[in-house]
Amino acid sequence: MAQNTEEIIKVENLTKVFGSGKKAVKAVNNINFSIKKGEIVSLVGQSGSGKTTVTRLILRLLKETEGKIIFEGKDVTDIKGKEKKEYWKKVQAIFQDPYASFNIFSPVKKVLLDTFKLFNSSYSKKEKEKLICETLESVNLRPEEVVDKYPFELSGGQRQRIIIARAHLIRPQLLLADEPTSMIDANLRSGILELLLSLRDTDDCTIMFVTHDLGLAYYVSDRIFIMHEGEIVEEGSADKIITAPEHPYTIQLIKDVPKLSEEWLTS
Repeated sequence: MAQNTEEIIKVENLTKVFGSGKKAVKAVNNINFSIKKGEIVSLVGQSGSGKTTVTRLILRLLKETEGKIIFEGKDVTDIKGKEKKEYWKKVQAIFQDPYASFNIFSPVKKVLLDTFKLFNSSYSKKEKEKLICETLESVNLRPEEVVDKYPFELSGGQRQRIIIARAHLIRPQLLLADEPTSMIDANLRSGILELLLSLRDTDDCTIMFVTHDLGLAYYVSDRIFIMHEGEIVEEGSADKIITAPEHPYTIQLIKDVPKLSEEWLTS
């Protein structure tokens, strides 16, 4: 894929403080980064590093304490109402618990049909059903086996694939994937990662992959940001981060996956 130099999102001096006074916690501390169109960039850090807070700030589910977020050249820090709904058509998320993303009283078909109601109502019923079937097949699910099932009747891997299918229907320009494989069996994780790669390649979707697992990040990423105690302490190409890490925290993350690191460093 040709290198695209156009930024889709830029974060400037972003800070988030929870609480006040002596109980104040600075979850995100004056971070700066940008992501180019068509990239897959990973935000990597252990639990409590601030990476999920960054995700929720970009989604505008949280209000920043300081700083701003620029999407496609426009400051979206203070968007509200219709502007926010339009923003959500372009910026979507997949979270680590796919079950929480479902209405437990709705079968899969209704969940996906409701997606059209929220984001694109111009299709006929027949067109919607055809698109749903095609999209489920694209994430390696048989429509006839899942469309009438409820979330509790599906495996974790199936639920996550359906959430990815939902994102595919919306066709966002930026997808925030927050620990999308953490609640899925290890043998299914590579399939989810391949689906994310295909979203980038077939839908021209930019992806920010949020994870504690540097191995998974290396597998999918063009670039990696290392986050520790609310700050981005190192960034660079995936190869550079693995083969020539500079920050002690990055070095420790690599040591936490010794089998993988040996393979990377000798490949």
